Amino acid sequence: MPKTEYIPPSLCSRQAARSGTLLSKRMPLTDLTQPAPELQTWKLTLAYDGTDFYGWQVQPGKYTVQGELQNALGRVTGEAPLPQGSGRTDAGVHALAQVASFALRAPIPAENLLRALNRTLPAAIRVIDAQTVRSTFHARHSAVAKTYEYRIFRGEICPPFLARYVYACPWPMNLGALEEAAAQFLGEHDFLSFAASDPDLTTRKRAPEAEQEPVTAIRTIHHSAWERRQEEAGELLVYRVRGNGFLHHMVRNLVGTMLDVSRGHLKAADIPAILAASSRSAAGPTAPARGLILHSVEYDEQESS
Repeated sequence: MPKTEYIPPSLCSRQAARSGTLLSKRMPLTDLTQPAPELQTWKLTLAYDGTDFYGWQVQPGKYTVQGELQNALGRVTGEAPLPQGSGRTDAGVHALAQVASFALRAPIPAENLLRALNRTLPAAIRVIDAQTVRSTFHARHSAVAKTYEYRIFRGEICPPFLARYVYACPWPMNLGALEEAAAQFLGEHDFLSFAASDPDLTTRKRAPEAEQEPVTAIRTIHHSAWERRQEEAGELLVYRVRGNGFLHHMVRNLVGTMLDVSRGHLKAADIPAILAASSRSAAGPTAPARGLILHSVEYDEQESS
């Protein structure tokens, strides 16, 4: 018995019309005379180079990760649900393990969906895992924690193959002050001072099924620390932060403020007052997007299985 391959019904009908004959080995796995299959909830884990994208979230006329994934799903399955991400990464921000969820009727095996999407998506986006999960799972609402990394290159000359993924900072820094500043963010705080004043918010809200930020700016940070990594190309300073959620531009604003501390423009002891001010103007500048990576997203094991 030859192995059948899932093909969207729309593609099968087009092929049959062109050939004038029935397809022998490439028949659809669904019988159009039967009731439609039940919706299945999918969880995808993706990695992407965010350099050329206008962020995760679909925007009219913009090249986005969410938009490209939706287009690829349409080409592969004949359905085009809008994938919901675990969070909205900004333009130029990268991901090692972004999570997306959506529902499909197509009865396609997980390994086939993964393989077909990777053949269809731009090379800057790869699906690294695909699985069906319980219907209550939602990539954003079900997340219990996220980890981001921000990477700074410390050498005099940043190699071209690293330049898209690091912020090059060759100037002198007080690393002790940097570590002291990072510790100030641990625990539960109102992070409004580190949230973006967002000129693109109106545009994104007009997008279909736009993901809205929660009203509160209170977040809990479980881990906030810098580490030094020696790479072949030179030394990296890496900030790793893990929390139950993050505001728009929050990690980049934390990093920009800590870099000001490391250069003596601010003191680590100033950070509690910056947090209390609840004003973006009280904090430091926004660090460039290219150094930021969504490292991982955590879920309750039962919810995501």
